Order: sequence, then C-alpha cells, then structure tokens
Amino acid sequence: MEVTVYDKYEAVIGLEVHAQLLTKSKIYSADSTEYGAAPNTQISPITLAMPGVLPKLNKEVVDMAIKVGLALNCKITEVNEFARKHYFYADLPKGYQITQDKTPICTHGQIEIDTSGTKKEIGITRIHMEEDAGKNNHELDPFYSLIDLNRAGMPLIEIVSEPDIRTSDEAYSYLTELRKLLRYLDVCDGNMEEGSMRCDANISVRLRGNSTFGTRVEVKNMNSIRNVKRAIDSEIKRQIDLIESGAEVLQQTRGFNPSDGSTAPLRSKELANDYRYFPEPDLPPVIVKQNRVNEVKSQMPPLPSELLEKFTSELGLSTYDARVLTDEKDIALYFLELISETNNYKAAANWIMGEVKSYLNQNAIEIKDFILQPRHILSIIELVDKGLVSSSGAKRLFEAMLEQPDVSAVDLANQLNLIQNSNIDQLKSWAEVALLKYPEKVLEYRGGKKGILGLFMGEVMKISGGQADPKSTSKILQELLDS
Repeated sequence: MEVTVYDKYEAVIGLEVHAQLLTKSKIYSADSTEYGAAPNTQISPITLAMPGVLPKLNKEVVDMAIKVGLALNCKITEVNEFARKHYFYADLPKGYQITQDKTPICTHGQIEIDTSGTKKEIGITRIHMEEDAGKNNHELDPFYSLIDLNRAGMPLIEIVSEPDIRTSDEAYSYLTELRKLLRYLDVCDGNMEEGSMRCDANISVRLRGNSTFGTRVEVKNMNSIRNVKRAIDSEIKRQIDLIESGAEVLQQTRGFNPSDGSTAPLRSKELANDYRYFPEPDLPPVIVKQNRVNEVKSQMPPLPSELLEKFTSELGLSTYDARVLTDEKDIALYFLELISETNNYKAAANWIMGEVKSYLNQNAIEIKDFILQPRHILSIIELVDKGLVSSSGAKRLFEAMLEQPDVSAVDLANQLNLIQNSNIDQLKSWAEVALLKYPEKVLEYRGGKKGILGLFMGEVMKISGGQADPKSTSKILQELLDS
C-alpha cells in the first residue's frame, strides 16, 4: 500500500450527540411533543417564557437519562442542579437555555464498538439533561426567517464522548451502536433526518505518536450517520492540507455541505464560550437516590451487547447472525420468544433473517405489525424437524400461512399436499419406477457417474407429487443402484 502524507497524521475526534427523548410532554411544561404538528401549535406561556411563569421538571426525562447512563456504564449523579446557559438566538424565547452545567446526571461511562472486527472502548465524558430551542426556516419566505417554536422546550440529553475516536469508521460505528442502544431503551427514535438525534463532531489532527492535541474544529449540520463520516473525512483532509502548506488551523465552528461533502466556516470560536452560566433559580436540585436508580434498572430491557453475548456464547450462533438479530430490538425480542419453545436456534435464526425479514422489507412494515407470531414460525420449524415437511415445502407453507394465519400448520400442509411420505415400501416403489424409466442412466451411474443421482431424485419427487421424504428417498435410491 502506498504511503501518503496523510499517513503521517492521526485524527482526534470527540462526538456530542443530542438525543430527543420520547416523552409525551416537554421537559419543563405540559406542551405536546408530537412530531409533525402545524407550526407554533404546541406552545404555552411557559414555552414562550412569559413573565411570571415557572418551569416544572418532567420526571420521565430524569428516568430516561438514568436508563441511558446505566446502559453506558456511567456513574449516576445524586445531586442534580440546573443552570441557565445564556445566548441570544431568535428561536430561543427566554434568551437562555435551561441545562446542566457542573452536575451532569451521568459521568464516566463507556461503550464498546466493533470496527471491521476490531473492538474498542470509547469513553463517555458526561450526559446531561436540557431543553431544545425552536427552529428557524429560511426557505419558505425569500425575505424573512420564519420561526417555529414547537421544538422549543423539547427534552434532550446530550451525550459527550471522550476524544477517543481516531477514524471516521470508528465514529460511524460509535453512532450506530449508540443509536441502537437508545432505540432498545425506547428513549429516542434515533431519526437523524427528523432532527431527533443530532451530532456535532469535534475534530483535530496531530502527527502520529504526538500526545499533544491539535486545534479543534467543530462540525455541525449533519443529518445522517453517513454524513458524519463524510464530514470527518473531509475535515481531516482539509486540516492536514493546511498544516502541510504551512498555514494555521483556526478554531472554528463549521457546517457540512452534503452535496459536495465539504465543510465551510460558520463562525470563529473563542478559546472559551462565555455563556454566563449560573444556577437556575426556578428549579430546585433533583436528588437521585440509589433506590430510584435500582427501580429504573429493573425496568430496562435486555441490551444489545447482552443479547449478542447470549446468542453467540449460549446459543452457538455466528457473530454475523447475532448482529443481524440484535440490530433491531423488536426483531431480537421476536427471536427470543421463538427460541423459548425450540432449541433449533439456527433454524429459528435462519427463518427470521430469511423469509421473515424479506417479507417485512418487501411490504415496508415493522415486525410489530407482522401478521405471523413466533408460534406460527415455531410450528413450521417443528414440521421440518420431524421430517414431515421439506425445506422447499416449508417455504410454501410460510406463504400459505401469511394468507391463512388462523389455520394450523399441519392442516395447511395437508391441504397443500406438503406432508412427506416416509413409508419405506411406498418410497421403494416410487424409486423403482424412476429407475425403470432411465435404464441407460442407471448404467452410467453404476459406471461411476454418481452425480446422476439427482436425476432420479427429481423423478421420484415428480412421481410422488413432492411427497417423498428426500433423505429416505436418497438412501433407498443408492441401495437400489448399488445392488
């Protein structure tokens, strides 16, 4: 592999992820959080920061933050204080944001990622609770910016990683694992295109082996995990090109242009932002006792990392199969219910990864809306395991069951003549008829052309209407041909 000037450097990357929580009301008011409502219809005097109004913390936000912290192996802060972060922006009615400054609810965690088979732990610096701002629209009117305050006050957690990420591939893996975790916990839908999960990337470069950080640049405006990867690659190259040309990397906030994959400056960044933090006087500290942490922990679902370990170590599935099955929570839970009644784990995995997922994709539905329950798939597996239905017959049975889910698998198999005949005398009779039809092929087989066996198998299947048990039929044919 050719060594280039870029190989002299390594990147230092930290990610800040804002996850919008799936609560029914906002973080400090009872306003609805439903997505897609008409502009400025989900607001109230509290959201608009009218004089004299007081915020009230949504308890569900705290519990969701604790869930994420526990899943990321964080320490949960007992005394949680809120602060006002001051800055002026047109879609921030109060002129400040209520957030957490010195006492984030979760600290010092980690998450394991897997990049091309290489595992690595990425540290989590902190997770804190805060409110979102509104949204400016610059496209609907040629002369004015239009403001929609529906998003103002939406509950967020900000998850800040340590600068442990070195490549765009690691960043991609980190965001993929984090989004999967948030979805498993039912705290965020992770839909970046809708803005419910947003990511800012802090990127610098340095010579390999150097422990000193370079000048950090923050990149914003990325609406997909793929675009985060593209932005990081673009920014790493830009910074290295600057350094190699003798220029200086400036500390900036930059935006990402998805059309050409470039970044462009939005504003210069001072060494420190003066947000004039001070304690929020209208919200008392939230005390999180250990018994509350334990209660939240007891309500948590199995996590993807736990299921991955279970599926590979206990069930003997391949890492690939386990990753596919744990990629979505509802798929994983469907599989867990299925294997609770069978120990043919590989067959269960194959059905879900094959016919079931194919049907879901073709019909653009989620497994929670799938007409067949795990018991339906189990009934098909049992018929195959007992040798009553062939693999090809099982697929026909699956298709029939989609149309008639209330009819038992056995009854459907009988209606479709899919039940295999294992009667030795009957199989032998069919096999003899097949051999008599091709006497010259029998001679070829006995002369060493063993591949012709498939011809005789096909003929038996035709004669039996597909009811001949393949395994028994193959054995009988070989016995007749070798005699």
